[in-house]
Amino acid sequence: MPDAMIRRSMLFFTLLVHFARGQVSYSIPEEISKGSMVGNIAQDLGLDLQRLKSGKARIYTRDSTEYIELNRNTGLLLIREKMDRESLCAKTTPCALHLQMILENPMEFYTITIEIMDINDNAPSFQKKDFSFEISESAVAGAGFMLGGAFDADVGTNDLQSYSLKPADKFQLELHSQADGSKNVEMILEKPLDRETQSSFTLLLEAFDGGDPVLSGTVQIHITVLDINDNAPVFTQKVYKTTITENAPKGTVLTVVSASDADEGSNSVVTYYISDTVNKNVADMFLINEKSGELILNGHIDYERVNHYELNIQGKDQGGLSNACKVIIDVLDINDNSPNINIVSSSHSVSEGSKSGTVISVLNVDDLDSGSNGQVQCVLNDDMSFSITSPSSNFFSLQTEQELDREREAEYNITVICTDEGVPALSSNVSLRVQITDVNDNAPVFEKSHYEAYVLENNTPGLSIFTVKASDADWNQNARVSYILEDSTVNGVYVSSYVSVQPDSGLITAVRSFDYEQLKDFHFRVKAQDGGSPPLSSNVTVKITIKDQNDNAPQVLYPVQTGASVVAEIVPRAAEVGYLVTKVVAVDVDSGQNAWLSYKLQKATDRALFEVGLQNGEIRTVRQVTDKDAFKQKLTVVVEDNGQPSRSAVVSINVAVADSFPEVLSEFTDFTHKKQYDENLTFYLVLALAAVSFLFITSVVVIISVKIYRWRQSRFLYQSNLPVIPYYPPHYADTGVTGTLPHGYNYEVCMTTDSRKSDCKFSTLGGQNVLMVDPSFAETMQHTIKKNSGLQNEHSTSQKPPNADWRFPPNQRPGPSGAGAHPDEAGASAGVIAGTRPWPNPPTEAEQFQAMMVAANVSEATATLGPRYNPQYGPDYRQNVFIPGSTATLMANPQQQVPQQALPPPQALPPVEAPKAAQTPASKKKPTKKDKK
Repeated sequence: MPDAMIRRSMLFFTLLVHFARGQVSYSIPEEISKGSMVGNIAQDLGLDLQRLKSGKARIYTRDSTEYIELNRNTGLLLIREKMDRESLCAKTTPCALHLQMILENPMEFYTITIEIMDINDNAPSFQKKDFSFEISESAVAGAGFMLGGAFDADVGTNDLQSYSLKPADKFQLELHSQADGSKNVEMILEKPLDRETQSSFTLLLEAFDGGDPVLSGTVQIHITVLDINDNAPVFTQKVYKTTITENAPKGTVLTVVSASDADEGSNSVVTYYISDTVNKNVADMFLINEKSGELILNGHIDYERVNHYELNIQGKDQGGLSNACKVIIDVLDINDNSPNINIVSSSHSVSEGSKSGTVISVLNVDDLDSGSNGQVQCVLNDDMSFSITSPSSNFFSLQTEQELDREREAEYNITVICTDEGVPALSSNVSLRVQITDVNDNAPVFEKSHYEAYVLENNTPGLSIFTVKASDADWNQNARVSYILEDSTVNGVYVSSYVSVQPDSGLITAVRSFDYEQLKDFHFRVKAQDGGSPPLSSNVTVKITIKDQNDNAPQVLYPVQTGASVVAEIVPRAAEVGYLVTKVVAVDVDSGQNAWLSYKLQKATDRALFEVGLQNGEIRTVRQVTDKDAFKQKLTVVVEDNGQPSRSAVVSINVAVADSFPEVLSEFTDFTHKKQYDENLTFYLVLALAAVSFLFITSVVVIISVKIYRWRQSRFLYQSNLPVIPYYPPHYADTGVTGTLPHGYNYEVCMTTDSRKSDCKFSTLGGQNVLMVDPSFAETMQHTIKKNSGLQNEHSTSQKPPNADWRFPPNQRPGPSGAGAHPDEAGASAGVIAGTRPWPNPPTEAEQFQAMMVAANVSEATATLGPRYNPQYGPDYRQNVFIPGSTATLMANPQQQVPQQALPPPQALPPVEAPKAAQTPASKKKPTKKDKK
């Protein structure tokens, strides 16, 4: 069809919308393009767009082809497929689509009727390409010749309206209306024909419809003039009527038509045939006996498809004269179709808490039969928990009749039986399986009304006492029972500090060791709670009877106290009021009130600067830190329990008021940084490296030379007790050095001339606000030396840079190798400076040095070593032993002298607090650049 015609039809089509109990109707022209709007269903039904989305609105149609679709976002009905009214409805008027819109949650449905308006898209057409007639010249004026009408698929004004015949000098047309509204055309002879004048001729028949523009179809009529046949056949009835049931078998005789001809001979013999004006599909359903006129059924008739037929029967004699009659056949319906059940929407599960009347499923039931044969009623099997109702024609709702109980029945198999009212009645059924989802309507129930258990005193924490058990009649998560210890107190202490309940098993365990003198028995309640929403619970009383006691003073867990060092906390100078400095953590193994701890500040360098939380042990600032506050603050905190009498513990904490860790490190180690950097720093570093390398090589050469010299001298001396020159490994300095470390133990810092522009960051091995320092806050730092036997030296593989001023005072001279504290005992507890390594310990060389000195028991040895070991120190050869690789001096302690001839085995000495030693001339020397490294 031309686009102009479609646009013109679109301009004039009228959209009719009316509401009646959830119904809406629209009218649209056929052949409109895909995607065109039919109407706004949301607006017309007064529905919210959100309702369309939440209800999962959809269009339901029984047809296989879906011509209409719903846009949930806009609420518009749109054309999904182009519709041809002639294909859908043929000649039926009005032509309409009947749809249903289904909504869920809650379930609703609306009836939508869309009427399809006809447009003039079909021209009239004839079933035959041409007509041929043999007309006797004796045919009188008024003789009729049935042509059969043209067919136009359109309806209404667009249907066939008129005919024209060209030329019209011998014949005229006469229209005959049929019961179905169609029109047949008959050609009437106006004046006799003369075969001698014209034996044959051709006419043009044209059919017109009433559309705009008018469409037409043509067919040619060929006429042959015959000689003499004066009478045409005449039927006994102009119209024959008969009926037949739709289940009639093939070959059934419907009726007999009869016609007579007044002529004689062959001209009186009438032959019967079905007119070409009948639709070919209809004509194929029937046969007619050409001689007898019997009309016979040739196919299967279905009332649901076509219930009325009209046939034109032609009677023709041998002379070519013919006449026609009409046969009307009415089909009688029988109950041959059982109801057809379609599940429009169904819920496979329903909550047991659903109210009565909750819709579970919507069914569409139709029966193709008519009358009472098409009336359907639906019932359920013998299940009183559900019912079925019909809210509208052909629709049934399955809904709950009463409240459901999953614990009584967890699943239903519902059979819906639909029966028509025919005789005999036909029925169909469909089974629906509905699971009842659980609702948390049952609380857990304990096996006992109360529980009682006995626990011996001094039990191990974590001891399993007994198990409580509860069950829940619900299912799945709603039946999953968790056990909870209800909040309660025993002697003012939460019961959770005495016992605990495992949530899954209900096992009750002791959290602590019970004390009979403090607590003889106590009660608590255990709650069993299911996993439903909201959860349901029940509780039971449990009595625990105890039997014994042991008192203990509080124990400080943090900070750890040692004899060599304490914890130092860093407080920035910008700290606000309430700044958390540290927290004292203590425990008391007693129970009840004896385990309640409180914290008090006993001593402080500045009491107005810090306070301790009474219950939590948190040390916080009371006021803002000022520049006047001392850099080093010392606090003493008392941890006291609530027993009678109370027991307490004391902890000391050092606090450094500083803004950065390097600042604290510098303060506690006397490590100073140059504020100004030399412009030629790189040059001096290279120069220093060259000087150290030169000194190292020179020292090695000198030592080797002296060694060779001494060895050669020994060959000329007698083999008695000769003085032995001590051996100095290449990496250990003699006592004559000036404090500069050998090259092997120098830590060099490589910087560039731009290093002054950046900060030098020190790595920490712990929290940045904790520093392990000497408890006396001395200006120098103590380095713990690991002195184990030679077999244990592999544990100390790393080293630290030595301090040029490090030394022991005379009363703390170390013993033989291995006598010092183990790093795990001294270093770990006393603490080391963060970012350094353990001090190297060459015990083998030191012991060798001692053994050599013992062996050198001659006057020459005394004379040789005289300048180094002065007489005022007595015969102790270890009086002035220097630590290899360092300028530090191990001074003598008269109380710890050991005879030269019998060295005791190495023994560990307890750590002794080292007082600040007096400076020796070597230590008073001004530090060089390498010393400061």
